[in-house]
Amino acid sequence: MKILFHYITLNILLLLSLSFLFNGCTESKVKPQVDYTLEDENFPVQESWDSEIIFSENGDVKAILYSDHIRIFNEPREKLLTKVKIDFYDKNNKPASQLTSKKGRIDDITENMFAIDSVVAFNDSSKVKLETEELMWRKSDKKIVTDKFVKITTEDEIIEGYGFESDQLLRNYIVFDITYQTTAKKKN
Repeated sequence: MKILFHYITLNILLLLSLSFLFNGCTESKVKPQVDYTLEDENFPVQESWDSEIIFSENGDVKAILYSDHIRIFNEPREKLLTKVKIDFYDKNNKPASQLTSKKGRIDDITENMFAIDSVVAFNDSSKVKLETEELMWRKSDKKIVTDKFVKITTEDEIIEGYGFESDQLLRNYIVFDITYQTTAKKKN
């Protein structure tokens, strides 16, 4: 009888313990909290590191873009780049000019490219060097433009001003609001 009493007591204690355990695990207490703030963030749909993108037209290489990191977004439809270098090619498929910047952006709708922060463009044949903080390559007319401060250095002169437009090879350019111009001294 004593064993039966202990057995019944033990079963009752076990049932009470399980009852308390299950009653303590209601849905409201176990349900995890969800952080919905991340849903508002715009995350890239694709990323690429140490990338090389070749732009061609009718089989001819027009430019090669190099970037340390590319992030592609659906909304807005754009690509964001870090540490950018672009080699532009002439009609003979030879490198003609180069552009570097710390950051870049490509608008996927217009296909315009933006170079941002410490932008330097250089034409190999004419030795024209352009320095600015922001520059846009406009696909519609293949022009390089900016309304920011620019510094143009050639073998013959230095020009500074605001606003700039050029062909992508930096052969024919205009500085709109010139603030400084000087003739460079030639070394003998």
